[in-house]
Amino acid sequence: MSPFPSSAPSTEEWRHLRLTRDDGVATVTFARPEKLNALTFGAYADLRDLLAELSRERSVRALVLAGEGRGFCSGGDVDEIIGATLAMDTAQLLDFNRMTGQVVRALRECPFPVVAAVHGVAAGAGAVLALAADFRVADPSARFSFLFTRVGLSGGDMGAAYLLPRVVGLGHATRLLMLGDAVRAPEAERIGLISELAEEGRADERAAELARRLADGPALALAQTKALLTAELDMPLAASVELDANTQALLMHGEDYAEFHAAFTEKRPPKWQGR
Repeated sequence: MSPFPSSAPSTEEWRHLRLTRDDGVATVTFARPEKLNALTFGAYADLRDLLAELSRERSVRALVLAGEGRGFCSGGDVDEIIGATLAMDTAQLLDFNRMTGQVVRALRECPFPVVAAVHGVAAGAGAVLALAADFRVADPSARFSFLFTRVGLSGGDMGAAYLLPRVVGLGHATRLLMLGDAVRAPEAERIGLISELAEEGRADERAAELARRLADGPALALAQTKALLTAELDMPLAASVELDANTQALLMHGEDYAEFHAAFTEKRPPKWQGR
């Protein structure tokens, strides 16, 4: 993401999401609890554009994705999206599906770690958004369901067929994407779908603590680590180690690298600058 701003001002209010900030940690909350935070066309578009704005700002060092009410996100709204898509032509359907994929790309390509705080249902697109995060902190009530085949569509929606095998392996991904069965928190932890199983009712709290730890860390090093994890998924080893070498050589010129050495020598914690 380029840090150079255009003429357009930053968005002051997002109609379809709730955004809060706390000293480098941004929290984006899906806020339709009466609909289990089902996504609308506007919610997808807001999340796509919000991630682009936050990436350009450079003030955000970690992001939490959360859901208000009884669940994280139940996926696309049956009436507002599924019903509406039945009346669309092919060009319109392609535009919509490309937009949902752009959201997943934005989550993977933004220069800060993303932590999904999952409780209750994470279904369909909601499960994929959690999957696209760097960390998934889940409440014992969490259940992930990739429901696309249950509505007559491909399980490979929004990049799920790319991301899920890389997180849980091909065998588990095949089962989850083809059958659409719910995976509850204990199994999700066992197969590697979640990063941390929180205590009952503490997923949001634990996700915020993890985001704070990340935000207080060496931001440039974390951004480059995230970029390499994404880029090297499809690289041969020779290309990967060359990219690693180039990245490390650049970071070794950075202020944080020098700061670590100074802090170690002076026997104090480092003061990371993200540079």
